[in-house]
Amino acid sequence: MTNDIDTEPAFNYWVPHTLKKRDSIISLVKKRQTRYMKKTHKFGVEVPETVKEATELDKINGDTKWTDSISKEMKNVRVAFDILKEGLCVPIGHKQSKSHIIFDVNVEDFGRKARLVAGGHMTDTPTCMTYSSVVGRETVRIALTIAALNNLQVKAGDVMNDYATTPCSKNIWCILGAEFGADQGKKAIIVQALYGLKSSGAAFHSHLADCIRAIGYTPCKCKGLNDLWMKPEINPDGEEYYSYILCYVDDVLVVHHDAMITLMKVDKYFKLKVSSIGDPDVYLGAKLKYTQAENGMWCWTLSPSKYVQEACKNCETFHKHNFDGKYTLPKHAPNPFVGGYRPEIDITDALNSDRASY
Repeated sequence: MTNDIDTEPAFNYWVPHTLKKRDSIISLVKKRQTRYMKKTHKFGVEVPETVKEATELDKINGDTKWTDSISKEMKNVRVAFDILKEGLCVPIGHKQSKSHIIFDVNVEDFGRKARLVAGGHMTDTPTCMTYSSVVGRETVRIALTIAALNNLQVKAGDVMNDYATTPCSKNIWCILGAEFGADQGKKAIIVQALYGLKSSGAAFHSHLADCIRAIGYTPCKCKGLNDLWMKPEINPDGEEYYSYILCYVDDVLVVHHDAMITLMKVDKYFKLKVSSIGDPDVYLGAKLKYTQAENGMWCWTLSPSKYVQEACKNCETFHKHNFDGKYTLPKHAPNPFVGGYRPEIDITDALNSDRASY
């Protein structure tokens, strides 16, 4: 092996002696790195990086989906900022942080989502736990099984602007950005927890835990099940059982013989989104439905059907706009791949970064 090949030590153990071959492989690796790092789309939807880009995308798409998501977020999150009057100085001992809007596409309904986050990298790291733990999928499955076997109700609710309902545990200030409209450029004290701050996750988790304890629930003592809350109850027939509250950050699931009463108790402490209160339709990205099995038993089912339908719709749209009708998806396909298909021996050209991200 020659010296110039030794300048690329990461490839020494597998790069062929031919320099031309070596260079092509390095180029391919760099392309693949670009493919994985570039995040321009999610679920086929182009995602902006700034407020300006969001506005431009709305003009291109002929709608106001991104702009509406910004307005909705700012309407709810402004309570987290105490804007200083002109001429007032930031209190001594406060650390400066930046804030900006990040954009996403909701997995449940593919709606546009804007979130104002703070630059936690500019603040000191707390000495205690900084994250919010969540309930596991298997725990959800078991809870739903218990609900079905004992004829218990299951109701759900989503905390509105969860972090913004929690007091900020640190002294932090920032300069307001373009998303604040006429207040852009002003200084403000962050008085409520925001996404991005190192302490926000733990602060919200602790605040919600205090609420659930206040209504009589205690966390499960089994290892790793701290977000499954239990309370001994008696149903109208006089039978004893345990009711449950399951928490996945701001998504609350209640298992109870009269679940709505318990959910409304949570609503008194943390305002729940009105549209989210009631029978669960989607939980942790899966379609949730109470249905009767073939054997006559009633049970809860989890299905990725909504995600699959939207993914197929996205593929149809992509083919329609990019291949001049050359390809069409079959209406009925017994198998998503052609029989005997072996992806590892596929010799077609690799996708460019935009196509791969899409």
